[in-house]
Amino acid sequence: MAPKLPLHHPVEQSSTASAGGQASAHAAPPRGLMRWLLTTNHKEIGSLYLIFSLTMFFIGGIFALVVRAELFQPGLQLVVPEFFNQMTTMHGLIMVFGAIMPAFVGLANWMVPLQIGAPDMALPRLNNFSFWLLPVAFTLLLSTLLMPGGGPNFGWTFYAPLSTTYAPPSTTFFILSLHIAGISSILGAINIIATILNLRAPGMRLMDMPLFCWTWLITAFLLIAVMPVLAGAVTMMLMDINFGTSFFNAAGGGDPVLFQHLFWFFGHPEVYIMILPAFGIVSAIIPAFSRKRLFGYASMVYATAAIAILSFLVWAHHMFTVGLPLAAELFFMYTTMLIAVPTGVKVFNWIATMFRGSISFEPPMLFALAFVVQFTIGGFSGLMLAISPADFQYHDTYFVVAHFHYVLVPGALFAILAAAYYWLPKWTGHYPNVKLAQWHFWLSVIGVNLTFFPMHFSGLAGMPRRIPDYALQFADFNVASSLGAFLFGASQLLFVLLIIKCVRGGEKAPAKAWEGAEDLEWSVPSPAPLHTFEHPPTFRREGE
Repeated sequence: MAPKLPLHHPVEQSSTASAGGQASAHAAPPRGLMRWLLTTNHKEIGSLYLIFSLTMFFIGGIFALVVRAELFQPGLQLVVPEFFNQMTTMHGLIMVFGAIMPAFVGLANWMVPLQIGAPDMALPRLNNFSFWLLPVAFTLLLSTLLMPGGGPNFGWTFYAPLSTTYAPPSTTFFILSLHIAGISSILGAINIIATILNLRAPGMRLMDMPLFCWTWLITAFLLIAVMPVLAGAVTMMLMDINFGTSFFNAAGGGDPVLFQHLFWFFGHPEVYIMILPAFGIVSAIIPAFSRKRLFGYASMVYATAAIAILSFLVWAHHMFTVGLPLAAELFFMYTTMLIAVPTGVKVFNWIATMFRGSISFEPPMLFALAFVVQFTIGGFSGLMLAISPADFQYHDTYFVVAHFHYVLVPGALFAILAAAYYWLPKWTGHYPNVKLAQWHFWLSVIGVNLTFFPMHFSGLAGMPRRIPDYALQFADFNVASSLGAFLFGASQLLFVLLIIKCVRGGEKAPAKAWEGAEDLEWSVPSPAPLHTFEHPPTFRREGE
C-alpha cells in the first residue's frame, strides 16, 4: 500500500520559511568559471553531472555511428579492424561509465534532497570532488586513442588475456581512468546514503519516501559493494601487464576464467545499477499522468531490494560457454529466471496503476510507456539467454547485442529522457516544447527499434559480435540497423535544441507543474531556488 500522503498538499511548511527556502539569506555565489569549479550546491552539481553525461552520450554515440557505418555493407569500407575494435570498446565504456551512470547520479543530486525535504546533500564538498573526478577520468580515457598503439581494443568487458597479454600500451592509462571513475562512484554513493538516512524531513519515514529515493538508496549500496571488485580486477590486470604476475595468464599458473568471474561479479549488479533508478523514475511518472497513487508501493520497494540481492547470484549466466560444471550452469540458469519475478512485479504494478486511470500523454508519460513496453522486450530476451543450452547458440552473437541494448536504450536511456521532460519545469521554470518533444519521442522510438530489433534475427542466424565484416546473408539486417542508428542519433539533436529553448524561455510552469504529481519537489517554486528547505518542512500523512 502506498504511503498515505495528502493528495494535493504533501507537506506543511514551517511557518518560518517559504517552500523554496530563503535564498536571499545567502551571499551571492561566485561568478564565472569559479562558481562551477567550487560549487557545493546539489542543484548546480546535479546540472554539471547532467551536462557531462549528455556530452559523453554524444561522444559515445559518434563512436557507435562509426561502427554502424562500417557495418552498413559487407566487406571493409571505412576503418581498419583494429580501429573498429577501438570504437566498439570505447562506445561501450563511455556509454556505461560516462553517460548512463553520471546521468542517474545527476538526477539523484538534483531531486533526492528536494524529494526528502533536505537543504542539500549530506556531504557537499565531497559531492563537488566526486563530480570533478569524472572529467579527469574520461579525458584520460579518450586520450588513449591518441597514444602509440591506439586505445582499448578488447571490448568493453576487457577480458584477459586480450586486455593484458595482447593489449596496446595505453591499457595502463585505461586502468587508471577506471580507478578514478570508480572512486567517483563510491563517493557519490556514500553521499546519497548519508543524505537519505540522515536528512529526511521530520516525520518522513523510509517507507514514506518516493520510489526514486528508494531505488537510489538500494543502488548506492550496490555501488559500494561492487566497485571495489572492479578495482581489484583491474589492479590485477595492472600487475600482469607491468610487474610480471600471472593472475590471468595460464602459462604462469593463472586462469583467464578468473577474470570473467571477477568482472561479471561486478558487471551484473552494474546492469541493475543502471536500471534501478530508472524504475524509480517510471514509478513517479506513471502515477502522476494516470492521476492515481502508485499501486503496491511496499511491494515495489521489496521487489527492488529482491532484484538487488539476486543480482549477486546470477553473474555466471554471462559465462555458460566457458566450461562451467553442470551444477553451476543449472544454479545460474534458475537464479537468472528467478530475478524475472520481482521485475515482473514492477511491470504488473505499473500496469495496475494505469488501469482505469485518467491518463494523459504528455512527453514524460510517452517515454515512460515506451520504457515499460520495450524494457519488457529486453527482459523476455534475457529469459531466453538464461536458458543455458540455448545460450550456447546465442552467445557472442548479435542476439545478445539486441538484448542488452533493449534494456539500456529504451530502458535506462528512455527513463533518463522521461525524467528530463518530467523535471525540466522544476529545473528551468518553463515547460518543454510539446511539438518538439513529440517529434523527439517518435523519431527515437522508430530509430531504436529499427536499429536493434533486426539484431535479434541476425544473431539467431549466427552473426558474431565485434567483427567488422560479415557474410552476405546478414546484409539486409545490417542496412536496417545502420539506418536506424543514424536516425536515432540525429533525433537526439532535437533533445538538445529542446533543452536550450526550455532554458531560454517558453510556457511558464507553476510550482506544481503536472496535475497528478504529488511528491515533495512540487511544493517548491519553479524554477527551484538555489537554496531550498533551510527550515525543514513538516511532513504529514493523510489522516494525521
